[in-house]
Amino acid sequence: MTATTRVERDSLGSLDVPANALWGAQTQRAVENFPPTGLRMPRAFIRALALIKHSAAGANAELGDLPRVVAAAIQEASLEVAAGLCDNEFPVDVFQTGSGTSSNMNANEVIATLASRILGSAVHPNDEVNMGQSSNDVIPTAIHVAATLLLDEQLRPALKRLREVLRDRAAELGEKRGLPEDVVHQLARQRVLLARIELDAAIGGDLGQQPLDVDGQAFRRHGGHRGRLQPREAQVAQLDDGVR
Repeated sequence: MTATTRVERDSLGSLDVPANALWGAQTQRAVENFPPTGLRMPRAFIRALALIKHSAAGANAELGDLPRVVAAAIQEASLEVAAGLCDNEFPVDVFQTGSGTSSNMNANEVIATLASRILGSAVHPNDEVNMGQSSNDVIPTAIHVAATLLLDEQLRPALKRLREVLRDRAAELGEKRGLPEDVVHQLARQRVLLARIELDAAIGGDLGQQPLDVDGQAFRRHGGHRGRLQPREAQVAQLDDGVR
């Protein structure tokens, strides 16, 4: 221990941790065992992880397994983390243990430290913050929660804005040509663009067709293809089962 470090202990022994860090021994071991690439876990993931800890504390309190005062402190601390107030306390690199245990324990230790300060007594990162949880469940759940939140907060608004811009652009083109509104859509359909497969220009299509993928265009042009493909999809599924 030096003026800039403190000693933390776990089942593997003791080690020095930065004096002002909110994390503990297991996070520090991860930092030392997995040399950083500079790629930390995304903000959305940290937020989702904290929200899971918040929910788990509430559930454990309702079950009577966790004292309500401890659960309340954990929940308050979790909301601080979810709000982005502690992002610098998550130093674990994205390249770590395959199950994400290091990130899970990073969250447990940070939240436990904050909760201990709120409560005025020690809150255990594993026995209380991580009660009834496993990295094998928490990490996949955090990924799903993060994706769902980003879908609702970023992707949906972006798609809505894109639709509005396309609609405004179509109206603008119609006005320039002095066309009535009922033919603006037809105008857009006459502006032929190239559909794309990955990076390659593929099938010619108009503006109204662009949201469809190439398969969608094929099905619209040749409606019978779906009936032909369905039995083949079943055959492929059988083949896939056979090679597992």
